[in-house]
Amino acid sequence: MAGVPYYKQRNCVQDFIVTPQSSTSDKFYWVVVADESNAIVYARDTLRGPLRELFSLDNETARKKTDELISDSGGRSFDSFGKGRHTMTREKAGPKQNAATAFAKQIAGRIAKVMHEGDCRGFALVAAPRFLGVLRDAISIATTAEPYATVDKEVVGQDTAVIEKLLANL
Repeated sequence: MAGVPYYKQRNCVQDFIVTPQSSTSDKFYWVVVADESNAIVYARDTLRGPLRELFSLDNETARKKTDELISDSGGRSFDSFGKGRHTMTREKAGPKQNAATAFAKQIAGRIAKVMHEGDCRGFALVAAPRFLGVLRDAISIATTAEPYATVDKEVVGQDTAVIEKLLANL
């Protein structure tokens, strides 16, 4: 039966399993606007489309004073040999920096999840300059995806028109 498709030859359409492909119309772009204490995630259907807020994340720890974050200092100790004395703490970063790093990891986890699920075409980062490097480091650990745009401005809490204008200028 040359020229007749295989499934018509055997009359077995059930052999072919058709899985519905997700269309690109249900995928979106994320725009993450963040600083150490807040992050607002927007979605847009196209790279230049209007922004709509999806959700926001808050980092209450970043708003606290440093004295409220640490209970006391590490103390002092004598060396086991000699007359030397030193502090017990070995922290390389302060408590505010640790809180910012943890918050960046939380944001990066959300980005990695949506990128892994395939629901997102790409993402842009708009973050305060002092937080952008921390956020980029956390994202590079969580996912291999790179942002399609990066803006180092502090615009958390501003109108979406300001954010759209910043992204349009790239």
